[in-house]
Amino acid sequence: MDLDAIVVIALGGNLAGDFVSSEALLEAAVAKLVEAELPIVARSGWWRSAAWPDPSAPEYRNGVVLVEAKRGPEALLNTLFQVEAAFRRVRLGKNAPRTLDLDLIAYGRLVSGDPRLTLPHPRAHERLFVMGPLAEIAPGWRHPVLGATAAELAATATVGTDARPVT
Repeated sequence: MDLDAIVVIALGGNLAGDFVSSEALLEAAVAKLVEAELPIVARSGWWRSAAWPDPSAPEYRNGVVLVEAKRGPEALLNTLFQVEAAFRRVRLGKNAPRTLDLDLIAYGRLVSGDPRLTLPHPRAHERLFVMGPLAEIAPGWRHPVLGATAAELAATATVGTDARPVT
Protein backbone atom coordinates (compact mmCIF):
# COMPACT_ATOMS: atom_id res chain seq x y z
CA MET A 1 0.00 0.00 0.00
CA ASP A 2 1.37 3.38 -1.05
CA LEU A 3 0.77 5.55 2.03
CA ASP A 4 1.65 8.68 0.02
CA ALA A 5 -1.38 8.14 -2.23
CA ILE A 6 -3.90 6.92 0.34
CA VAL A 7 -6.96 8.80 1.59
CA VAL A 8 -7.45 8.89 5.36
CA ILE A 9 -11.00 9.23 6.70
CA ALA A 10 -11.82 9.45 10.41
CA LEU A 11 -15.19 8.24 11.69
CA GLY A 12 -16.69 9.14 15.02
CA GLY A 13 -19.85 9.68 16.98
CA ASN A 14 -21.44 9.39 20.38
CA LEU A 15 -25.15 8.97 19.61
CA ALA A 16 -26.35 5.57 18.39
CA GLY A 17 -29.41 6.91 16.54
CA ASP A 18 -31.47 3.94 15.35
CA PHE A 19 -28.65 1.50 16.12
CA VAL A 20 -28.07 -0.59 19.22
CA SER A 21 -24.71 1.12 19.85
CA SER A 22 -22.33 3.69 18.42
CA GLU A 23 -20.10 0.82 17.26
CA ALA A 24 -23.02 -0.67 15.29
CA LEU A 25 -23.69 2.72 13.71
CA LEU A 26 -20.02 3.09 12.76
CA GLU A 27 -19.98 -0.42 11.26
CA ALA A 28 -23.01 0.56 9.15
CA ALA A 29 -21.22 3.76 8.12
CA VAL A 30 -18.20 1.74 6.95
CA ALA A 31 -20.56 -0.41 4.86
CA LYS A 32 -22.13 2.77 3.44
CA LEU A 33 -18.70 4.06 2.42
CA VAL A 34 -18.14 0.82 0.50
CA GLU A 35 -21.58 1.20 -1.13
CA ALA A 36 -20.53 4.72 -2.13
CA GLU A 37 -17.67 3.13 -4.10
CA LEU A 38 -14.92 4.07 -1.68
CA PRO A 39 -12.76 0.93 -1.61
CA ILE A 40 -11.43 0.42 1.89
CA VAL A 41 -7.79 -0.64 1.96
CA ALA A 42 -7.51 -0.87 5.77
CA ARG A 43 -9.54 -0.01 8.85
CA SER A 44 -8.75 0.42 12.51
CA GLY A 45 -10.58 -0.99 15.47
CA TRP A 46 -12.93 1.28 17.38
CA TRP A 47 -11.53 3.57 20.05
CA ARG A 48 -13.36 5.17 22.97
CA SER A 49 -12.92 8.56 24.61
CA ALA A 50 -14.81 10.83 26.95
CA ALA A 51 -17.10 13.46 25.46
CA TRP A 52 -15.70 16.95 25.41
CA PRO A 53 -16.37 19.63 26.54
CA ASP A 54 -19.21 17.93 28.49
CA PRO A 55 -17.91 14.65 29.95
CA SER A 56 -21.44 13.77 31.10
CA ALA A 57 -22.47 13.26 27.44
CA PRO A 58 -22.13 9.72 26.00
CA GLU A 59 -18.58 8.52 25.25
CA TYR A 60 -17.32 8.85 21.71
CA ARG A 61 -16.35 5.99 19.46
CA ASN A 62 -13.80 6.70 16.77
CA GLY A 63 -11.88 4.89 14.08
CA VAL A 64 -10.04 5.42 10.81
CA VAL A 65 -10.34 3.92 7.36
CA LEU A 66 -7.87 4.14 4.50
CA VAL A 67 -9.49 4.28 1.06
CA GLU A 68 -8.35 4.44 -2.53
CA ALA A 69 -8.78 7.83 -4.18
CA LYS A 70 -11.29 7.14 -6.95
CA ARG A 71 -12.57 10.74 -7.11
CA GLY A 72 -11.22 14.19 -6.40
CA PRO A 73 -11.11 15.63 -2.88
CA GLU A 74 -14.14 17.92 -3.33
CA ALA A 75 -16.30 15.10 -4.70
CA LEU A 76 -15.08 12.85 -1.90
CA LEU A 77 -15.98 15.46 0.73
CA ASN A 78 -19.48 15.74 -0.78
CA THR A 79 -19.82 11.95 -0.57
CA LEU A 80 -18.84 12.06 3.11
CA PHE A 81 -21.52 14.72 3.75
CA GLN A 82 -24.09 12.51 1.98
CA VAL A 83 -23.15 9.52 4.14
CA GLU A 84 -23.41 11.66 7.28
CA ALA A 85 -26.87 12.81 6.16
CA ALA A 86 -27.95 9.20 5.61
CA PHE A 87 -27.23 8.65 9.33
CA ARG A 88 -29.18 11.79 10.25
CA ARG A 89 -26.17 13.85 11.21
CA VAL A 90 -27.40 17.18 12.58
CA ARG A 91 -24.89 19.97 13.09
CA LEU A 92 -26.08 21.60 16.32
CA GLY A 93 -22.81 23.35 17.06
CA LYS A 94 -19.14 22.78 17.58
CA ASN A 95 -18.39 19.69 19.73
CA ALA A 96 -22.11 18.86 20.07
CA PRO A 97 -23.12 15.19 20.40
CA ARG A 98 -23.65 13.54 17.01
CA THR A 99 -24.54 10.27 15.37
CA LEU A 100 -21.77 10.38 12.78
CA ASP A 101 -18.85 12.59 11.96
CA LEU A 102 -16.74 11.82 8.91
CA ASP A 103 -13.56 13.85 8.51
CA LEU A 104 -11.28 13.84 5.49
CA ILE A 105 -7.92 13.76 7.29
CA ALA A 106 -5.61 13.50 4.30
CA TYR A 107 -5.86 13.02 0.57
CA GLY A 108 -2.52 11.54 -0.38
CA ARG A 109 0.16 14.22 -0.05
CA LEU A 110 -2.19 17.04 -1.14
CA VAL A 111 -1.92 20.28 0.84
CA SER A 112 -4.77 22.80 0.55
CA GLY A 113 -5.63 25.91 2.53
CA ASP A 114 -9.15 26.18 1.09
CA PRO A 115 -11.50 27.05 4.00
CA ARG A 116 -14.08 24.48 2.80
CA LEU A 117 -11.50 21.74 2.41
CA THR A 118 -8.28 22.24 4.34
CA LEU A 119 -5.85 19.38 3.78
CA PRO A 120 -4.45 17.79 5.71
CA HIS A 121 -7.10 18.23 8.42
CA PRO A 122 -5.81 21.17 10.49
CA ARG A 123 -6.19 19.55 13.94
CA ALA A 124 -6.09 15.80 13.35
CA HIS A 125 -2.41 15.54 14.30
CA GLU A 126 -3.25 16.77 17.82
CA ARG A 127 -6.00 14.18 18.44
CA LEU A 128 -5.22 10.79 19.91
CA PHE A 129 -8.65 9.51 18.85
CA VAL A 130 -7.54 10.06 15.23
CA MET A 131 -3.80 9.38 15.35
CA GLY A 132 -4.15 6.33 17.63
CA PRO A 133 -6.42 4.44 15.22
CA LEU A 134 -4.32 5.62 12.25
CA ALA A 135 -1.12 4.42 13.94
CA GLU A 136 -2.83 1.07 14.56
CA ILE A 137 -3.21 0.42 10.80
CA ALA A 138 -0.53 2.64 9.22
CA PRO A 139 2.11 3.62 11.81
CA GLY A 140 4.44 4.79 9.05
CA TRP A 141 1.95 7.17 7.43
CA ARG A 142 3.57 10.61 7.27
CA HIS A 143 1.76 13.88 7.84
CA PRO A 144 2.01 15.81 4.53
CA VAL A 145 3.10 19.04 6.25
CA LEU A 146 4.72 18.06 9.54
CA GLY A 147 6.55 15.00 8.19
CA ALA A 148 5.95 13.06 11.42
CA THR A 149 4.56 9.54 11.29
CA ALA A 150 1.17 8.51 12.64
CA ALA A 151 2.95 6.62 15.42
CA GLU A 152 4.96 9.72 16.39
CA LEU A 153 1.87 11.94 16.30
CA ALA A 154 -0.12 9.47 18.41
CA ALA A 155 2.66 9.53 21.01
CA THR A 156 2.61 13.33 21.20
CA ALA A 157 -1.15 14.00 20.82
CA THR A 158 -2.52 16.58 23.25
CA VAL A 159 -6.29 16.29 22.64
CA GLY A 160 -8.38 13.29 23.65
CA THR A 161 -5.50 11.76 25.53
CA ASP A 162 -7.90 9.38 27.31
CA ALA A 163 -8.65 7.64 23.97
CA ARG A 164 -8.15 3.86 24.09
CA PRO A 165 -9.09 0.90 21.91
CA VAL A 166 -12.46 -0.61 22.74
CA THR A 167 -11.84 -4.05 24.26
